[in-house]
Amino acid sequence: MGVNIDHVATVREARYRGRGWGEPDPVAAALACEAAGTHGITAHLREDRRHIQDRDIWKLREVIKTRLNLEMANAPEIVTIALKLKPDIVCLVPERRQEVTTEGGLDVAASLAPLSETRKRLNDAGIEVSLFIAPDPGQIEAAARTGSQFIELHTGSFSESFSAEKERALELERLISGAKEAHELGLKVNAGHGLNYQNLAVLLRVPHLVELNIGHSIVSRAILAGIETAVKEMLALMAGYEKG
Repeated sequence: MGVNIDHVATVREARYRGRGWGEPDPVAAALACEAAGTHGITAHLREDRRHIQDRDIWKLREVIKTRLNLEMANAPEIVTIALKLKPDIVCLVPERRQEVTTEGGLDVAASLAPLSETRKRLNDAGIEVSLFIAPDPGQIEAAARTGSQFIELHTGSFSESFSAEKERALELERLISGAKEAHELGLKVNAGHGLNYQNLAVLLRVPHLVELNIGHSIVSRAILAGIETAVKEMLALMAGYEKG
């Protein structure tokens, strides 16, 4: 499992945007995730820097001991940063400024040449490459043609349809078929988007999965699981000051 820490930074930026500091610290969160046993850390350095900042990814590269997965658009500025940063793996994703989170997969078939060029540059720097795509046969075949090592199957449609049994079954079958096709083409298979504590068990029916990237659900659960402790600690501090 790779834990996506973007939304720890989202909370920080809501209060401290432009300050160069603030809480909660996504790097501290990443270290806590590692201590809990995660196999990797995922962070998306967006062109608009809406959550993760440059200083975050450089500090992550310095301190984490597991696997750093940098999600990024195929944009010249971000590619240059990745080549210097040297994460263990890059996941190329589509990016639109107005979206809340990544809404769909790459259209690899329509961008074969630029994606192949970036893949080669990253591989030459010792960085593995994954492409974030829908479980569509044409896109999977195109991903293999780029020479990428991985795909990450977009599980958003599966997650959105989870409460509707028929639609969920259709989306699950698409993911199963996609994973099988990718495996046959020599691609390693990751998956992510919208995965949570309710739908994970069903998603694990998909074969050949190497890693799942999960973020928002874990951050959400952490807030609820930890807020009682945080309130008690603050009350204890207040009580201490009142006694003093």
